[in-house]
Amino acid sequence: MDALEESYQSQNCWGMVASVDCYHCDRTKITNPEEIKRFIYELCDHIKMVRHGEPLIERFAEGAMEGYSAMQFIETSSVTMHFDEEQDRSFIDIFSCKYFNPQEAEKFCREFLSASSSKVTHYFRV
Repeated sequence: MDALEESYQSQNCWGMVASVDCYHCDRTKITNPEEIKRFIYELCDHIKMVRHGEPLIERFAEGAMEGYSAMQFIETSSVTMHFDEEQDRSFIDIFSCKYFNPQEAEKFCREFLSASSSKVTHYFRV
């Protein structure tokens, strides 16, 4: 058990949120709904979350705001994501009542999306 998980357990947390921002992503991965679906499946597997149902993947908005967004229920809450095609950015939010390692989630997202850089912010729900 790592120090973050120990802190999570000792505070008797109800859940955790991790927000992963990825920059300069491979455009083919953020504009293709099949790649987005594969990303969701593999991310959930990587952080050991059980998907509940199929993901919702929609393309909407207009102009610079047009792009894909996705949502996947997991047995312990949800994963949402938004893709900015204008600047090749991705914004992924994971909320779960089950502990997961936010740095591992960030690393997976950066590698899968072939991002040149990324950052993660997390906090506990108590």
